[in-house]
Amino acid sequence: MTALHDLPAIELSRMLRDREVDPVALTAHYLQRIAALDDRVGAFVEVTADRALAQAAQADAAVAGPLRGMPLADKDLVARAGVPTRYGSRARRDFVPERSDELAAALDTAGAVNLGKTATPEFGLTGYTETSFTPPTRDPWNTAHGAGGSSGGAAAAVAAGLLPLAVGSDGGGSIRIPAATVGIVGLKPSRGRMPIGSGIDSLAGLAVTGPLARTVADAAFLADALHTLRPHPFALTAPDPGPLLPAALAPREGLRVGVTTVSPWDDDEQIELDPAARAAVEHAAAVLSAAGTGVDEFRWAPVGYAEMFRTIWRASAARLPLSEADLALVEPITAWLVQEGRALLATRLLDALASAAAFERQTIAAFAPFDAVLTPALAQSPRPIGWYDRENAERNFAQQVQYAPYSSFVNVAGLPAITVPVTTDGAGHPVSVQLVGRPGGEAAIVSLAAVLEAHRGALPHPPLW
Repeated sequence: MTALHDLPAIELSRMLRDREVDPVALTAHYLQRIAALDDRVGAFVEVTADRALAQAAQADAAVAGPLRGMPLADKDLVARAGVPTRYGSRARRDFVPERSDELAAALDTAGAVNLGKTATPEFGLTGYTETSFTPPTRDPWNTAHGAGGSSGGAAAAVAAGLLPLAVGSDGGGSIRIPAATVGIVGLKPSRGRMPIGSGIDSLAGLAVTGPLARTVADAAFLADALHTLRPHPFALTAPDPGPLLPAALAPREGLRVGVTTVSPWDDDEQIELDPAARAAVEHAAAVLSAAGTGVDEFRWAPVGYAEMFRTIWRASAARLPLSEADLALVEPITAWLVQEGRALLATRLLDALASAAAFERQTIAAFAPFDAVLTPALAQSPRPIGWYDRENAERNFAQQVQYAPYSSFVNVAGLPAITVPVTTDGAGHPVSVQLVGRPGGEAAIVSLAAVLEAHRGALPHPPLW
């Protein structure tokens, strides 16, 4: 008999709609999974079982919609009234908000059931989810390795079957890095697509809200649901905001893909592409070509990226509301980033923002001949717990770039991107690729990812499943 956690989220949504499964029973099932398995994964930092069961009991009274009764969780950067919200930081260990953030409130209104808080690195600043404040979040395929970040807890929970899908945020790869690390699908929307977490009101337009899921169709399903949580509040929106699920279920024909392993960091850091990552790109290109997609080598030579992104990353940390007493409690890399960011001259930040806008225009123009550009998702295999330097912030940053050099430029350019597992390495671990689309071109990359997923077939589950 198929267990509830084995079913796609789309099927669970149908069963909830048709009253074939009760929201309380579904919630209890996932809470039992978390209780049994999460001590080996570290996906959750707070489980709100009583609240979740009470919320599930009220789900039938919620407005009808695709998320009614669906178990979800907050990334621990999203405030929820009455629930400890620590932002992955010892400096906020006792914070219990009185009001919910807009995303949490909107998901409640949509009838989703919140099971608690998923782990994030401190204030979401790094691409790995390990702090001295909480246990590390581990890759369910190999618990000696980390799950990536900053949506590491959300990705690990989905990969381990502790959630059917999850909402993450991505300011430099924070959905795609952990998704690729643990072998699930991660979708970063275009800047301006989502009404909550659009990126428009974040520094340099980097941070957007998006889905993590075990299948392309589930990711499209959640993206469509997030897109309808409320009317878009800005005059600026991404083009072509139509639904994505049809593209996942009936892939488009006649698309054109460019293929590159070049990253914008190549002239600044020593980027060495793992053979399994290179093989995954070659495999994906061959699959798409055989399916009738036009596939061409893409010669791309980005310049001047590294210093611009370093400046913006530091400036983003400068805005954190941390006192001098707080800085004595936070991780060394957080303190360094905050101090460096607060020391930046305004002219230097303005120059970086102007460079980012120029990079956006140049990248969109370079990618314009293609419906999508295919790249590796990660340059290296998942890193062991403790691999990132805890004390030397410059080295730590270099390590993050060497692991995931293909992520942050997508945020700077405001483009959509999806990571999808396509092969496995010698140890049986999934290896992913990334597809980067045109502005508002989510449907094309979802369609291409669905082709790759269909060719791959079902992945085996992690050993702890």
